[in-house]
Amino acid sequence: MQNKPHPVAPPSHPDQAIVIGAGLGGLASAMRLGAKGYRVTVIDRLDRAGGRGSSITQGGHRFDLGPTIVTVPQGLRDLWAACGRDFDADVALKPMDPFYEIRFADGQTFTARQDDAAIKAEVARISPSDSKGYERFLKDSEARYWFGYEDLGRKAMHKVWDTLKVIPKFAMLRADRSVYAHAAARVKDEHLRFALSFHPLFIGGDPFNVTSMYILVSHLEKAFGVHYAMGGVQAIADAMVGVIESQGGEVVRNTEVDEITISGGRASGVRLVSGETLPASVVVSNADAGHTYDRLLRNAPKKRWTPAKLKRARWSMGLYVWYFGTKGTRGMWGDVGHHSIVVGPRYREHIKDIFIHGRLADDMSLYVHRPSVTDPSCAPEGDDTFYVLSPVPHLGHDNGVDWEREEEPYRAKMLKVLEERLLPGVTDRISESLTFTPETFRDRYLSPFGAGFSIEPRILQSAWFRPHNVSEELPGLYLAGAGTHPGAGLPGVIGTAEVLGKLVPDPMVRAETAAQTALRMAAE
Repeated sequence: MQNKPHPVAPPSHPDQAIVIGAGLGGLASAMRLGAKGYRVTVIDRLDRAGGRGSSITQGGHRFDLGPTIVTVPQGLRDLWAACGRDFDADVALKPMDPFYEIRFADGQTFTARQDDAAIKAEVARISPSDSKGYERFLKDSEARYWFGYEDLGRKAMHKVWDTLKVIPKFAMLRADRSVYAHAAARVKDEHLRFALSFHPLFIGGDPFNVTSMYILVSHLEKAFGVHYAMGGVQAIADAMVGVIESQGGEVVRNTEVDEITISGGRASGVRLVSGETLPASVVVSNADAGHTYDRLLRNAPKKRWTPAKLKRARWSMGLYVWYFGTKGTRGMWGDVGHHSIVVGPRYREHIKDIFIHGRLADDMSLYVHRPSVTDPSCAPEGDDTFYVLSPVPHLGHDNGVDWEREEEPYRAKMLKVLEERLLPGVTDRISESLTFTPETFRDRYLSPFGAGFSIEPRILQSAWFRPHNVSEELPGLYLAGAGTHPGAGLPGVIGTAEVLGKLVPDPMVRAETAAQTALRMAAE
């Protein structure tokens, strides 16, 4: 989505920072740097800030394109507070109750809620013998939250010793188990096993292979709730732009960075597709880590993140997302709330098709977002706005899917599932329609292999093993967003900026270090 480039004034501030990409991680990084005293310019190729969290308005419907929920609002409040601002004065969050409803192929349902008594009653209704196992799972989840999220997730992991010294704790917490294996060790009912293990799919992970550390998501939901930002995640992105501009920074849209420039062995700025070069003392890339190293640093020698290593990496799955509006349906489907998950007849084998075999299966599981039941501003009066997501293989498999051929047939299959299992009569009510395939993610977001969430969060692709927040390849370059530590998801990408903020020196410290380096080089 490339419109006429926005003119960019050459940075003249001595403490100039450039952020490549106005995704949520990039915007959060710009806020952190602005709070330190940097003059920040954010450059993005899209026409709206927010990256995957941006929106498209079509026929009166606002389609939020990516993340739809806020699970750790304190992370956003901390970010705003670091900038001397009040998040809740800028963005209105509404708690969801229930969080979501899961509908299984055999007719069983599971409704997730924050209320302790309600969720225990739901577990007991489905499988009374699993009640104690469920409570043990929640305790397991909380332990992993304190270690994996509050400890490791909020500190830099770019030194190998930081990983080596926590290996005993990883072993004690059985990080070698997968999320599904841990759920299966606690509960026997397959419905509950799904309900306790599917969450890694929301950050691009295979539940049967990613480390059980990610069961911490269950504690996140229980402790902090699930929230919706009125106006969508786009409202958060727009509020971030407001903070950046109040700090004296700028967010430039419709402008693409072609390369990170290097001078004296350090990142020195960026070169735009237009050929214009912009200098900076600090460069942050919120572009996908794979794109950063493979494209933006294509002319620089690399020791670790070489093209061959990036090709060998395991990438998250792709996404097929259908955004559509419906006419006159606000009073219909009273049992369909804000978030629904429609589960297909297979779980383990379907996940293998997506992640291992790269096969586009005939069956599917769907995440259905109906924000208009909470936020009427996203649809014309009396109408509804929907977002339906299906995990699919990324584009890097040897038997890659031909989406030019499969895009419409897959949408028709998706519609059939919705008609039969969630939204009877929806076919005749559809008024607007827009689809994203993995090819859209590749072309719109410059995501390698069209992956929905960058590098998959397996244990040997997490923490130190993930691309670092402070670049291993080029001094003066920092990384934010889903492809770096701590990882994908709204709390994760906001967390990358928190970690980055601890690594980038304050302007005065950076200037003193640069002067000392120059003197030493002159003496040599």
